Amino acid sequence: MAGDNRAETRRRRLLWSGLLALAGLVLLVIGLTVADGVAAWVEVVVAILLLLASYGVQYLARRETLYADEERR
Repeated sequence: MAGDNRAETRRRRLLWSGLLALAGLVLLVIGLTVADGVAAWVEVVVAILLLLASYGVQYLARRETLYADEERR
């Protein structure tokens, strides 16, 4: 049971990570190509923050899986 719950949590975190990364990349492309002035800088900064948040969520999902594997040994 606990393994299924961990797997579900990991999949959910990886899904959120992917969505954050996608949103960050879209904002980054818009900020670097279409937007102008202050709006471009705001979009680029928000995009970088979203990409960092995506990395953090992905790191947590993978770290929990790594430690779960070590607990089983």
